[in-house]
Amino acid sequence: MDIAINYEYREEDVAALFDIEALAAHVISSEGKPDDTEVSISFVTDEEIHELNRDYRGVDRPTDVLSFECDGFEGEDDVPLVEGMAFELGDIVIAPDVAQRQAPEYGLTFADEMSLLVTHGLLHLCGYDHMEPDEAEQMEARETELLSSFWGRAFSRGEVEA
Repeated sequence: MDIAINYEYREEDVAALFDIEALAAHVISSEGKPDDTEVSISFVTDEEIHELNRDYRGVDRPTDVLSFECDGFEGEDDVPLVEGMAFELGDIVIAPDVAQRQAPEYGLTFADEMSLLVTHGLLHLCGYDHMEPDEAEQMEARETELLSSFWGRAFSRGEVEA
């Protein structure tokens, strides 16, 4: 697997949280993607993710994570169209400042929230969505399953009561 981690922002803080590459590899392999899968994960400022969110989703505010699928390099059943070409899963962009602000709302540490966002972004690239209640339930269950197996402990995200 080729997992490119781009620390455009807060490299020291983010890199020290956990092994991001190991988590990404865990999610990708657990989802049955090929060994030659390529993905990039970038960490950016609120301003940069705000601009991306506005330009690509029409939402004029910062968000925590965005996923951008690659455009047609794979064939059916995740097989590359050209022999020897890697399976290009896509790109994930995460705003650490948004994650840090929202972690307490869900009763999570910054590390747990960041691991959730990496997992969430990768699951979007693997075809999961949360637009409908049943889709959201399935995606959240898969996130919990993957993070619990990665961390070796129960993982849950529940809003903290005020």
